[in-house]
Amino acid sequence: MSTVILLNKPYNVIAQFSDREGRKHLGDYVDVANVYPAGRLDRDSEGLMVLTDDGALQHKIAHPDHKMSKTYWVQVEGKPSEVDLAPLSEGLPLKDGLTLPAKWQYGVGGRDIWPRTPPIRVRKSIPDTWLTLTLGEGRNRQVRRMCAYLGFPVLRLIRYRVGSWTLDGLATGQWRKVS
Repeated sequence: MSTVILLNKPYNVIAQFSDREGRKHLGDYVDVANVYPAGRLDRDSEGLMVLTDDGALQHKIAHPDHKMSKTYWVQVEGKPSEVDLAPLSEGLPLKDGLTLPAKWQYGVGGRDIWPRTPPIRVRKSIPDTWLTLTLGEGRNRQVRRMCAYLGFPVLRLIRYRVGSWTLDGLATGQWRKVS
């Protein structure tokens, strides 16, 4: 039987189990042997990581051919209108090709979001907006590149869902085994 672990990866933690440069890494949070990340989450991003010892499951989650959907909570600089965000629903022409259409909505479904350490930079003269984006693919830094393309730089990025797994009930830095 395979092991599956859900981790709420904190900001500024690299998505590997060791680091020669002394940076925080997954091994500082998860003490289970022989599990590996199914997909990546950048050091400057937070949220759900799925760790497993099952190579087939790891492939299904991480490989672009499977198009497992993922949902992100994204805090952007500025106040995008529906017209500004409409191109997300059609796909955006990024340097590595046209993205698949993404689903989006304002807010994060009424959920409380934990404070980040360190806090994001705040500019009193520029508002920020929380969005929920759901993608059917996972290219390198795709959410950040999509938002930048639209003119709304990402201030904070939290992966909320991978497939049917979510962050619900996991504080930042916490993990749990699932069946």
